[in-house]
Amino acid sequence: MTVDAEHLERMKRTVGPMARREARLAYSMLLPTFIIVFSIVLFPLLANFWISVKPVELGDLRAPEIVVRERIKGKIESAGDSVQLEYRLRNSSQDRPILAAGFHDRLPAGMTVTAAPDGCAVAGEEITCDVGDVAPGARDRIRFEVSVDQSYIDAGIRPRDTKAVSFGDADNVLTNLTFTLCNFAKVFSNREFADVVWVTIIYTVFGTLGALILGLFAAQLLNTSFFGRSVLRGLFLFPYVSPVIAVAFTWVFLLDPFSGTINALLVQMGATDSSINFLGQRNASFEIMGVTMTLPLALTTVIAFESWRYFPLAFLFILARMQSLPTDLNEAAEMDGATPLQKFFYIELPQLLGILAVLFLLRFIWTFNKFDDIFLLTGGASGTRTLTVDVYEQGFALANLGAGAAVSVVVFVMLAVFITAYFRLMPKEEGL
Repeated sequence: MTVDAEHLERMKRTVGPMARREARLAYSMLLPTFIIVFSIVLFPLLANFWISVKPVELGDLRAPEIVVRERIKGKIESAGDSVQLEYRLRNSSQDRPILAAGFHDRLPAGMTVTAAPDGCAVAGEEITCDVGDVAPGARDRIRFEVSVDQSYIDAGIRPRDTKAVSFGDADNVLTNLTFTLCNFAKVFSNREFADVVWVTIIYTVFGTLGALILGLFAAQLLNTSFFGRSVLRGLFLFPYVSPVIAVAFTWVFLLDPFSGTINALLVQMGATDSSINFLGQRNASFEIMGVTMTLPLALTTVIAFESWRYFPLAFLFILARMQSLPTDLNEAAEMDGATPLQKFFYIELPQLLGILAVLFLLRFIWTFNKFDDIFLLTGGASGTRTLTVDVYEQGFALANLGAGAAVSVVVFVMLAVFITAYFRLMPKEEGL
């Protein structure tokens, strides 16, 4: 018996039956939680990885099938008339065949088959047709010679009232074991992909820093006592608690180049000669001390919206941390003649680095995954297309679910690398 086996056997002897029953009870109580976590988090993640290596398009979500339409060719006027019952068959898929295909149908009472084509069998009122393998996008017609009696005319039931049911075997691209890296090759070979990654990084970093800086400034402002402070704290939460679609369209209306309030004020103040298309203009040039500089205007506007909308979250966390700081150091610094800026940079800020590190990590992840803000403001146009917008465009606008899943895998990998590096490089005393 090895050392590990001896240790395991010793552990089994030391754990009594009561402890083992309690352990089993604990595992059984945690099992629903494990199932929920797997269903909500892990299963969609694994499914996304699976789809990313499959040549899946939006139309592949519906399995290929034989579409059957039936009609009567001829006119029925009296009992004993003979007409043709025609079935029109079509393969719903344009790239996948259907094997051993066919259909079966039930004739209405009073209709009798007098002649059936090859491959079709008639048993009473039941019709079954085997058409074999059907090529992608193939169409076919099958005709029966039928006659009707008076009961068919009196009943008023027609062949279309009973729907023909098709059958057949088709390869399902979602469940087969055929894998490919063409989705990733298509994503990385796209000339715009590098620009999309760069825009995503800029948007995430500056949007995160903007929210933290505004939150820090607001917390510092409202940490002092003055009349109406509680009301002002509540107003500062407005951007975060308001519906995103409401605040996004408010910004779109205010920044409209034709009827927006912001442009009207800028023109009236003489700040600009003409209206500025903040959300539709990719770049804007301006001069500072004789040097011409170019600003990504639409991207800057979206970053400003991101910073404004999510600074209340940072404000709440930072304010709560500020209110828990000891006042001894501040009082001692005041006695020594320290200025407010010196107290902030040398006393308060070092004690806030822990919560700022946590907020930066959370906001970075959330901003990197943000989709609705940019989509509502610009739709990803004018140089504001991020990876999450690219996921939507690849998966739904271009109907290529595999490529969209591949982009989302890239997003996951980039975030995983960032989080790993963040925890490794962050000082332990400032960590989580």
